[in-house]
Amino acid sequence: MIRFRRMVTVLVTTMALTVVALGSAAPAVGAAGLRNCVDITGPQSGRVGCYELVWVNGSQHRMTFSNTSFQGATPKELDAFYVVAPQTDTPQGAPPNTFPHDHVVRDAPAQNHGSYSVHLQGYFVFCSALGIGTGSCVPAMTTIQGFGTVPFAKTVNGQPLTSAAAIESAAAAGLVAPINLGPGAVIVGSISGN
Repeated sequence: MIRFRRMVTVLVTTMALTVVALGSAAPAVGAAGLRNCVDITGPQSGRVGCYELVWVNGSQHRMTFSNTSFQGATPKELDAFYVVAPQTDTPQGAPPNTFPHDHVVRDAPAQNHGSYSVHLQGYFVFCSALGIGTGSCVPAMTTIQGFGTVPFAKTVNGQPLTSAAAIESAAAAGLVAPINLGPGAVIVGSISGN
């Protein structure tokens, strides 16, 4: 179990949080605008601002990161940054730079009237043995270089996993297993619009 957690932490550090992998070269630093995190490789990885799409209550929003290498003191309360199987035909993260996946967070700012945190803890969301065995959770078997093949959750009881409420309800029923990726998987991100 300790080896598994170490492997997950290493994977998250290299894949889920920086959401980059081995592959293409990054455009020049002065390239037009903020780039998608999956397009940043090499020495700029984890050091430059970037964005990713995330699901919030069934709709996609753009989340921006000043960098993906969080160095501050970890707050006691962290919101979840779930990594699930792609929920549409266009994954939010995809080959050749990373494995196919989508992201889900709890809240988007509601003009300062909502519950919202920029400090996020990374979780992989896998179908549990119960979920797979009963057919309630449909996995997308995903191979991650250096890690193996894992059952990322795609749907539960025929419903997409595009909200934190759907994931947390499925977890409470034992149909999915959110895997906390540890202290190396703390990030700071802000929703900046659709």
